[in-house]
Amino acid sequence: MENLEQQNKYLRAKERVEELKKFYNGLTAYVLINAFLAGVNYWLDGWNYPWFLWSVIPWGIGIVFNAVKVFGWNPTFSKNWEERKIKEFMEKDTESNQYSRWE
Repeated sequence: MENLEQQNKYLRAKERVEELKKFYNGLTAYVLINAFLAGVNYWLDGWNYPWFLWSVIPWGIGIVFNAVKVFGWNPTFSKNWEERKIKEFMEKDTESNQYSRWE
């Protein structure tokens, strides 16, 4: 039983590392490619029309959403909130079962 538990922990940790690796690879590609595009934009017209922002902004929004997912940051529904709600629903369920039984 303990060996199975260790195996599950290892698999979860491995999945987490893979998610982090994908995120950091995506972030690196974002920085390098957009830096290159910014350089080309400057070389071609010297910031007269910053067209490289057409890739920076939407891709950056995607990176932010990916970071929220990978790092588990959710200000409205945190782990503490989830645990409180679970306890609340369990208590309500226990109370409703207590009074609805015919004995």
